[in-house]
Amino acid sequence: MQNTLFIGGGNMAYAILGGLIRSGVPASTFHVIDPSPESAAKMTELKVHCTVDWPSNFKAEVVVLAVKPQVMQSVLNSQAAHMGNMLIVSIAAGVSIAQIQTWSLQNNARVVRCMPNTPALVSQGISGLYFTGNCTETDRSTAHQIFSSCGEVVVLNTEDEINAVTAISGSGPGYVFFLMEALAQAAQNLGFNEAQANLLVNQTFLGAATLAKQSDDSFATLREKVTSKGGTTFAGLEQLRALGVSEAIQSAAKAACDRAMELQHQT
Repeated sequence: MQNTLFIGGGNMAYAILGGLIRSGVPASTFHVIDPSPESAAKMTELKVHCTVDWPSNFKAEVVVLAVKPQVMQSVLNSQAAHMGNMLIVSIAAGVSIAQIQTWSLQNNARVVRCMPNTPALVSQGISGLYFTGNCTETDRSTAHQIFSSCGEVVVLNTEDEINAVTAISGSGPGYVFFLMEALAQAAQNLGFNEAQANLLVNQTFLGAATLAKQSDDSFATLREKVTSKGGTTFAGLEQLRALGVSEAIQSAAKAACDRAMELQHQT
């Protein structure tokens, strides 16, 4: 693993660093720049040094941009002098490779755009990666190691696919929590207390997801296997179909993708 500097020490940086360190990469391989005392405290937990400015005693070969999209330009402008000949990895939604290269004054920079998601916090994330054409095999291996430490990795063919990944797996946990919230409320409506409802829903989603991942069956086949004609699941699914739930979820993903594209034009 190459020496890697993170600009930004928020939750996603903490999740990625935690995954890498748990996988056996020494904490001394990393450094974080973040002025926030909260971020510094989190990095202390991981035994990763965190400073306000670019460190003079840490030779970085990779820089991970983990700041919000709206401050990306100012951050890259201020740090451009330090970033020559580095692999640049961005986890910011809506900031294009062209913008990263322009703002960092590195027109031929080797850039990886990545869209991880919040389950990375428990090493169950999924990240979409897109590489510029000048990224080396070492660059690809490094990026793979960074993000596979906290979940699965999908390599994308075009930069535009980042917006689609944002809509599905980036925003997807929000859709899942929305469904979990609704099912937990249904459980309480049927007489369970909050703790019981949460346990029933948490284990149902965890079990179903684990079964789906370990099975060779399609989602449709798995659904059919739990559905008896005229049974309880059949009755519930018929109501979901009548209310257009499948179409609503697909519409939500389309709206998220459209918004990701809008953000890219606004930054």
